[in-house]
Amino acid sequence: MRPRMAPQAEETVSGGSFSHRDRAVIAAAALSMLIVQMDWFALDLMLPVIARDFGTSSTDLQWLVSGYMLAVGALMIVGGRTADVHGRRRVIVIGLIVFAAMSVVCSAAQDAPWLIGARVVQGTGAALIFPVSVAVVTSYFRDARQAPAVGTVLAFSSVGTALGPFVGGVFAEHVSWRAVFLLNVPVCLIAVLLVLRFVPESRDEHATRRLDLPGAATVALGLACLMLAVDQGPGWGWASAPTLAAFALGIAFLVLFVAVERRAPEPLIELSLFRSVKFDVITLAGSLSNVVYCLIAVLAALYLQQARGLSPTDAGVIFLALSCGVGAASYRAGHLALRWRAELLMACGMLLSGAGLLVLTWVQPLGWYAVVLAVCGVGIGLGWALTNVATQAHVPAERTGAASGLVLTSLVLFGAVSVTIAATVLEAVSGSPSTAAADGPAIEAVLRGTSVLAFLGAFGLFAVCRPRLRERRVAAEEAG
Repeated sequence: MRPRMAPQAEETVSGGSFSHRDRAVIAAAALSMLIVQMDWFALDLMLPVIARDFGTSSTDLQWLVSGYMLAVGALMIVGGRTADVHGRRRVIVIGLIVFAAMSVVCSAAQDAPWLIGARVVQGTGAALIFPVSVAVVTSYFRDARQAPAVGTVLAFSSVGTALGPFVGGVFAEHVSWRAVFLLNVPVCLIAVLLVLRFVPESRDEHATRRLDLPGAATVALGLACLMLAVDQGPGWGWASAPTLAAFALGIAFLVLFVAVERRAPEPLIELSLFRSVKFDVITLAGSLSNVVYCLIAVLAALYLQQARGLSPTDAGVIFLALSCGVGAASYRAGHLALRWRAELLMACGMLLSGAGLLVLTWVQPLGWYAVVLAVCGVGIGLGWALTNVATQAHVPAERTGAASGLVLTSLVLFGAVSVTIAATVLEAVSGSPSTAAADGPAIEAVLRGTSVLAFLGAFGLFAVCRPRLRERRVAAEEAG
């Protein structure tokens, strides 16, 4: 019988092509990324349907989005480091099992608190899957095939982004919103079987075993308390004891988080990176671009279904324009950054998304609405996809890993907080929490405010680019 070769030996024999086992490893990682992305983007179109089933307002269900993102943002770096220490194969399998199990719990939910709680726990599974999927591939492929293998995995992530709204809309209208969660289960199980059968265990033998769980807990609790205060403030009263207590607890936890990070041997976030003003501006701008993405995704879904009266399926078809625009721009962003400065591309993208948002608030024909959504998607895709690339130029080479983790955490956590704030602002602008999700003018007003965030990010990035552009102009004049 022919002896089994190690993955490294298979790489040599394959001569640059992919063997059956290679393809299985790529498929396992690609399916893991696809299902996380598709599940996330399918939810937006289901919010109005879930709200009707539970007899609550769509804005009250914003915790399905923000709570999930909060869990992912707080635990993503911890998940990646856990995989480095305890094994990437083991951690991604645990993440997939948690994600699948919580999908079943979500599908069986009988009320909003049940669904929100299960969704937050599901986010912990996603926090294990998301950073480890690519790591599984990069640790398996150690030759020139690594780049195309990773590209394939990320392409499936973009496919999940594009398919999510359509799948969510179709299932919510023609089957059930519960079936969308159950759709996760067979995909997760297939991915688990592929991982167990074909993916060898890998870990970083030099990684320390220190995990910054106190940091993850304090930042999550701090932001959760602040989000709770913002969400419940109108009902409790902004000056009431519960609201003030929630604000005070949130601030206290975040102060404690800073203290923990300063003392942690392996901190969740390297606070010293914030000493670079350029790094701060780029990270903040990228986070604002992700905020714009999150708010368009949630508010446009509400607007199309509840203000314009579209079915979930029709809304999903129009929503494809946004996700396809984002996916296309994200895919091309890396190639464009080889020719132009990443910060300049980000700034142009944020200007484009800000202008698109303003147009979106007055365009009426649905065909044109889809076109403008696609334009917004292109701008957003450039804005947040290049954040990692742009920040890497402003940190020492030995700290690029820490910078990348900080950027990803910032993107997700800013998005989580923004959804809570936007839901509260929408209810305030509308004047009626129960009908805010169907109030077209109120949604348009919040989207106009969101466009301001895009413009602020663009102006900050142009300020970062300006000194370098001036240096190039002076150099060109001297050369001439």
